[in-house]
Amino acid sequence: MTSVQRRKIEGTIALTLSTLAAFMGLFWLVFILGDVLVHGMKSLNLSLFISDPAPPGAAGGGLRNAFVGQLLITICATLVGVPMGVLGGTFLAEYARGRKIARMISILADIMVSVPSIVIGTFIYAVLVKPLGHFNGWAGSIALSIIMIPVVLRTTEDMLSLVPWTLREAAFALGAPYYKVITQVVYRGAATGILTGILLSIARVAGETAPLLFTSFNNSFFSLNMNQPISSLTVTIFQYAMGPYDSWHEQAWAAAFVITIFILIITMLGRLMIRWRYR
Repeated sequence: MTSVQRRKIEGTIALTLSTLAAFMGLFWLVFILGDVLVHGMKSLNLSLFISDPAPPGAAGGGLRNAFVGQLLITICATLVGVPMGVLGGTFLAEYARGRKIARMISILADIMVSVPSIVIGTFIYAVLVKPLGHFNGWAGSIALSIIMIPVVLRTTEDMLSLVPWTLREAAFALGAPYYKVITQVVYRGAATGILTGILLSIARVAGETAPLLFTSFNNSFFSLNMNQPISSLTVTIFQYAMGPYDSWHEQAWAAAFVITIFILIITMLGRLMIRWRYR
């Protein structure tokens, strides 16, 4: 057997194994999403969005409090995490390019991405919950924003680093100050990648449960007060899935379906906005 034939056989084996691994991962993805869609659509109804939870064991009710609480927590986390992540990535890619501090912060951000979310939840519990003596929605938002920041930071840094330096030099030659070069030239070139990182971070925190168990906890009643325990959709899904009532299980499937569709819609809107704004 010649070396050329051996390489062809090795390449065929590697291609076959890679294809099988890809199809295996795709199969489980379709299986999980299909299971959520089938069970979720069966349990979906209008009262799920306009009614508060019924007493345990009673039929009917909805998850209005959980939807509103999850939306409040996620919006507050996004307002904190996204600007800090984008500004941090801009600092690393533009102002600290090639310095030791940039490499050190990038390594720390990579470590933070892989840190279990429950660790962040316990940290925020020790810092913002225990000293105050009660759970609160702000602590949940801060916990989720800490999860978002390293994802947005690393994505922003990588995308800005891919923009050719010659574009910056051309803007400098026209007399543009550095901040205008960043906002009007560099950001435009990396907008798609930065938005992708933002959507990825939102998608990650939208399904987090462990940090909220230690911070915002949960609330069986409708509340907009972020200074007190507030309900969240993910914690409610966890509690309902572990509960003994069939009605709880059905509502948990429906809530999981809504989260999945919500993330899909956000991703599609982001892509459409980028295509419309930057052609």
